[in-house]
Amino acid sequence: MKIFMALWWVLLALGGQAQTPRFCSLHGSVYITNNRAQADFIVYEEDSEAFADFLVYEEENRLYATEEGVWFFVDNPGLADFIIFLAPTKNEADFVIAYTDSPTFAGCN
Repeated sequence: MKIFMALWWVLLALGGQAQTPRFCSLHGSVYITNNRAQADFIVYEEDSEAFADFLVYEEENRLYATEEGVWFFVDNPGLADFIIFLAPTKNEADFVIAYTDSPTFAGCN
């Protein structure tokens, strides 16, 4: 019985660890689609950085989009690392983004 209780406490402790959201590691080339079913993520664009879950820096060169939150937008879905759909309302989105002027601030808030 003691072994069972010890195992139970270990499993409880392991399951309680906070996990980083999946979108926090997004970087690279991005395609914006009009088809919600085609999207990997549904995002909402916020004007204020204070209310965003994720800050995005729009990179002009694909080769430099290697850090979290640094995105390079493409016109062809075949060239994209992931595809997003821009939700009209915040409650429909997987996460909320805002654009930043500096790649240093890009990433999870």
